[in-house]
Amino acid sequence: MTIPVWLIALSATMLAQTISSFMGQCLPVVAPLLTASTGVAPERIGNLSSLTSLGSVLFLAFGSPFLARFGPVRSLQLGAACAIVAMAIAALGWWPALIISSLLLGIGYGPTPPSGSRILAATAPKQHRTLIFSIKQAGAPAGGALAGLIVAPFAVAFGWTWALLLAVAAGAITLVAINPLRAMMDVERDRSRSIHPRDVFRLSTVLAPLATLTAERSLISLTALAFSFSCTQGTLYSFSVTYLTQRGLVLTDAGFAYACLQTAGVFARILLGWLADRTGRPAMNLTAQAYVAAACVLAYALMPLDLPLPLVAVITTLCGFFGASWNGIYMAEVARLSPPDKIADATSASTLLVFLGYVIAPSLFAFAVPIWGWSIPYVFVAAQLTLMALLQTVILLRAK
Repeated sequence: MTIPVWLIALSATMLAQTISSFMGQCLPVVAPLLTASTGVAPERIGNLSSLTSLGSVLFLAFGSPFLARFGPVRSLQLGAACAIVAMAIAALGWWPALIISSLLLGIGYGPTPPSGSRILAATAPKQHRTLIFSIKQAGAPAGGALAGLIVAPFAVAFGWTWALLLAVAAGAITLVAINPLRAMMDVERDRSRSIHPRDVFRLSTVLAPLATLTAERSLISLTALAFSFSCTQGTLYSFSVTYLTQRGLVLTDAGFAYACLQTAGVFARILLGWLADRTGRPAMNLTAQAYVAAACVLAYALMPLDLPLPLVAVITTLCGFFGASWNGIYMAEVARLSPPDKIADATSASTLLVFLGYVIAPSLFAFAVPIWGWSIPYVFVAAQLTLMALLQTVILLRAK
């Protein structure tokens, strides 16, 4: 029996997505131990999360020549190698080293969205495209769930330094595992594309992908809503373990609740991606989801201090289900709305802007915590998502 090409492509991209996310979420998961060990305030983990996202933004801004030159699979491998180096540096346990490693970790994650979109857009059956993109994107919360379930107890038992070395091993295994797929999926790479610094770090490298967004107005409003979702997801992912430990949970219980948040996102991305295919109105679905996600985050912000762990897990599950499951629908819509030969550029440009939410929101959140405590910043997160959903509703109604 011949395995369909799209299934091979989906397996490879989902593996890369899962492990990239696993590596990226290790620092937030061990944050209470990490910040205590390095002598900084707990909310400073938000600054590391922002640096990680900044690294991804830098790749999305300047990485198109590398994607064209090496192809999507090799780009994923290079990203994994960069993340491996980042985790090894982080394991040194020195705050300046953590700053460097966070930036490198983001650069390593950078190839994942455009490479995955290029591979799946070329292989996924059109009638199931949103579902397939959502399954691939389910790898992101799956990686986070693994981090919560495995890394948190491992860090308690053996120390956070050894826990980070688990990520090094996972990245190395992934790098080797996807290598056989290069012959099938990197055939269209442009070996003549220059990656000299003078050709990479130029304004046109950034502007060329961004220009693809202006070709379709729907891409702009879709990107704006995704930006708001990224602010929500970025703060949930960056601070949840620390937030819950600050509210009295031990690290293993906070890690469990965090795993519930992430696991819910796995199933939600698949279910809501399937639903978007069935309704044929993914943008409207995503807008409705934003309203529900905002309500869940508000409940998360205002939950009582003495709430039992099972109820905390229910709330985090709802936050993950609605607040961290938008990615697949969004990326499938970007691919659908873009010219076929501009999918990678449009994905890079749109994702670049969306990742600014991951850069900005955690740092603003960290700035707000000493002033208002931990709950009020999450209220602001819910409010901004509600406002963006209202704006998107008006745009969709006018488009009818």
